[in-house]
Amino acid sequence: MDIPTDDEIHALHEKYAPTPEAFALVYTHCEIVCAIAEHLIDRSELTLNRALVRAGCLLHDIGVYRLYGASGRLDHARYVSHGVLGHETLTGEGLSETLCRFCSHHTGVGLTRVDVREQGLPVPERDYLAESVEEELVMYADKFHSKRNPPVFRTADSFAASVARFGEDKVVRFKEMRARFGTPDLAPLATAYGHALVRSTDEEVRPTAPGA
Repeated sequence: MDIPTDDEIHALHEKYAPTPEAFALVYTHCEIVCAIAEHLIDRSELTLNRALVRAGCLLHDIGVYRLYGASGRLDHARYVSHGVLGHETLTGEGLSETLCRFCSHHTGVGLTRVDVREQGLPVPERDYLAESVEEELVMYADKFHSKRNPPVFRTADSFAASVARFGEDKVVRFKEMRARFGTPDLAPLATAYGHALVRSTDEEVRPTAPGA
């Protein structure tokens, strides 16, 4: 399997970003998720493909660009479809199914066909669950940073509290991932990027896009 370089992934973001502002928001988020994932790898004894994780992190949100309208506004109502749209985009670019799945299989702590049906989500009715350790790590790392206005880092406790509204099974799933991968130290990244660190749901701000 060919894994694209950082430069090639950067070029794909530039190709699909409708505005410089959209590029800055989405690509910066992808860079941060990558930094979190690599931080977790460095602190663990996980056996995985590090290059694949890096590419997955940098590509996972590329579908967000397709939700920007002509006015430059994001379609919040269909935001959950950004993963499927990203999968389609990368398929069109000739990337492998392994890479495309990082887009469609990172939302929340995994979407099931039951979630799709019962919540009326605007995506095909199927399971969107992480299957490999690489997919699971990208999904997990994504939970610690949100493309809100302004963007913020989120502690594990903050995310766990917010995901509880989707059911106890989601809380349990996040706890399992936390036990497997550990809890990242977000303070250095929050300082480096100048983004606030949200420690509780009381600190939540209005999202630019619901769910990172």
